[in-house]
Amino acid sequence: MRLVFMGTGEIALPTLRWLIGQKDHPLVGVWTQPDKPVGRDQVLTPPEVKTLALAAGIPVFQPETFRKNPAAVAELRALEPDVAIVMAYGQILPRTVIATPRIACVNLHASLLPRHRGASPIQAAIREGDTESGITLMHVVPALDAGDMILKHTLPISPDDTGGTLHDKLAALGPGIVAEGLPLLASGTAPREPQSEAQVTHCGKLGREDGEIDWSRPAAEVARLVRAYDPWPGTTALWPTDRGPVKLKIFPPVAVAVFPMQQGLIGEATLSDRKDTLLVRCGDGAALEIRGDVQLEGRKRLPVADFLRGQSMTGGLRMG
Repeated sequence: MRLVFMGTGEIALPTLRWLIGQKDHPLVGVWTQPDKPVGRDQVLTPPEVKTLALAAGIPVFQPETFRKNPAAVAELRALEPDVAIVMAYGQILPRTVIATPRIACVNLHASLLPRHRGASPIQAAIREGDTESGITLMHVVPALDAGDMILKHTLPISPDDTGGTLHDKLAALGPGIVAEGLPLLASGTAPREPQSEAQVTHCGKLGREDGEIDWSRPAAEVARLVRAYDPWPGTTALWPTDRGPVKLKIFPPVAVAVFPMQQGLIGEATLSDRKDTLLVRCGDGAALEIRGDVQLEGRKRLPVADFLRGQSMTGGLRMG
């Protein structure tokens, strides 16, 4: 079979490497998003997918969109693909693209569909307290992650997994599920299991504001949020200073602990008995124990114990 690949996010890289290296089905083209300005100096930077494909001698295409873009669709048709494999591409494909491959257009989605359709399934799985996640190989339709399912590969979510570690584990599943799915597609025996609409959940694109901690929530929920949103979009709370409240970024690991005082205000912060971690009272009376690094806005990232040595912790300090 002649294959094309469409992907942009880093999670797609292991699958693309496998496709480049396998010999049974030639990879004849790669689609990814256009180069974008990155960093303070706004240097125009290509997606890693593009860099990897060009290094392997694979033609790369970067249309802004396929919609109302007959030239981009014509480039795809000219390669006469049998199967298009999509993973974290960043666009909902129109029917003209989905119908182009001779056999199928399939997508790898980083959740156990129909749970967590949308842009942030990895973070959602940790945030919602799921015990497992996985990759779903599915047929593409012109709706968000709604196509019939072909295969699922599952893995457990560890209690200390973060958005970053789970991302890497799921990325590593990609080659295996494609290797299992391609023979099924080639033989015409690939399953088409409809998704149960009654079990569908959605997760949208995340922004920095999503990581603002609400201390009125239960401590276990806040702890999952900190893990889920590391490294993106990160979690923050307001730390009182002489010049007013300043954002404090909180990094894993964190834990749920007993708040040492019988009474206390939501968001009240105190030192642990060891004087090297920070306890913050949450809405259920339990505490979030901050054991990892913290970073005041405009300052460098520090282990929490080092940060606390430079802070006055008397007088009922309360975080916003």
